[in-house]
Amino acid sequence: MLATMFDPSLVHPEHIRPLTRTEYDRIVDTGIFDGQELELLRGMLVTMSPQGEVHAGLTAWLVRWFVRKLDDGYDVRGHSPYAATDDSEPEPDVTVSRATHLFAHPTSPLLVIEVSDSSIRKDRTLKSSIYAEAGAPEYWIIDVTGDELVVQVHTQPSPLGYGRTVTLRDGDVLRPTRLDLELPVLDLPFPRD
Repeated sequence: MLATMFDPSLVHPEHIRPLTRTEYDRIVDTGIFDGQELELLRGMLVTMSPQGEVHAGLTAWLVRWFVRKLDDGYDVRGHSPYAATDDSEPEPDVTVSRATHLFAHPTSPLLVIEVSDSSIRKDRTLKSSIYAEAGAPEYWIIDVTGDELVVQVHTQPSPLGYGRTVTLRDGDVLRPTRLDLELPVLDLPFPRD
């Protein structure tokens, strides 16, 4: 049986009422979504893509790498909520922030990273616009969909998106703008031929 897709024009002139981040957090606290992989994007509940082995392994490696390289003045989180905007609470693969309150979602990360396989389209469009609007100074999309590892580095955020994007590959070095670190792309674990 074919599922009927929801067409917003069918409810016109009524409107779809999106959730706010505050409402979403209250609902999450009730436990109603326990066991479900969801994130709030532009007021809508969106299921998260399952992680493949390369995605999961690379994400875990990145979290460990940043924790080892940074002191206790930083907060490194993997697969954790980021209080981005009033209507969005995405769960990036990695966030690096100044250490603030342990029991609050980061609001001002220095670096946001998405490891992208099946989520590449969403990461390049929807999430990129959310992170830029929220003022995240740097956003990496690590594309693991091909035979070669590709990292898109987005900087210069504005409400209209990121003003600068650079694509890096093996032989290039990642230098986060707000962190005194260098990470050769070749050091990132990836099944290279």
